[in-house]
Amino acid sequence: MAQGYNHRVESPTQPIESLGAFVRELREALEGDLPGIAAQMKMAPAQRQMEPLTTVPPRQSAVLALLHPSPEGLALFFTVRSNSLRHHGGQISFPGGGVEAQDLTPQDAALRETEEELGFSTEGIDVLGKLTPLFIAPSHNIVHPYVGWTPEQPTLHPDPAEVASVLVVPIEVLLDPGTQSSCTWRLDGRELAAPCFAVKQATIWGATAMMLSELIAVIQSVPTGVPALAPERVRRCAPPDRRAELR
Repeated sequence: MAQGYNHRVESPTQPIESLGAFVRELREALEGDLPGIAAQMKMAPAQRQMEPLTTVPPRQSAVLALLHPSPEGLALFFTVRSNSLRHHGGQISFPGGGVEAQDLTPQDAALRETEEELGFSTEGIDVLGKLTPLFIAPSHNIVHPYVGWTPEQPTLHPDPAEVASVLVVPIEVLLDPGTQSSCTWRLDGRELAAPCFAVKQATIWGATAMMLSELIAVIQSVPTGVPALAPERVRRCAPPDRRAELR
């Protein structure tokens, strides 16, 4: 059964200054009290393990939810992970990966991994803040999610070793109540069900859906609302053959 959030998208006739106000207010919201686990659990599979059960320290990783302009309005990048990857192959996720020795902070890891996976410089990205860390039991991993903003739509050169394709999903689509649903699949002979974001040919579920749920809750708290963008104001990224884009 589908469920969703109330949402508000500003009129395309609204001045472009509303975009700056939205980014500023989103940063302020991320610096305040976050919705946290309550928002994450709205999209959690049943009986999900939320904390480690062993004394073995979990791995640390970081991801980046990168807001950017697109012809369809403000949007986020998601990667379809290569099936050859050791963890979560074939699944849809935010760009990111493990924290390595060269990373001073998880934020550094999120930016580095985004640059490596999507193939563009992250030097100009404005990191607006951080969401609530989330434990992922199958990979014994704590993920630190960050929210970033770039005023231009980047030209992407995805790394085929890690990324099968890239999805560009407008925020307006993710705020649509009809986007949320319940998805089922078979694993080891069992039929499993979980809440998900069903966006045309893509199904976003699991940890990514949980982090996205919290981000949506934060965006909903922004007084300005999500501003609409006139197509002529958007600097486009790579041609369609360089990425898979949801339309």
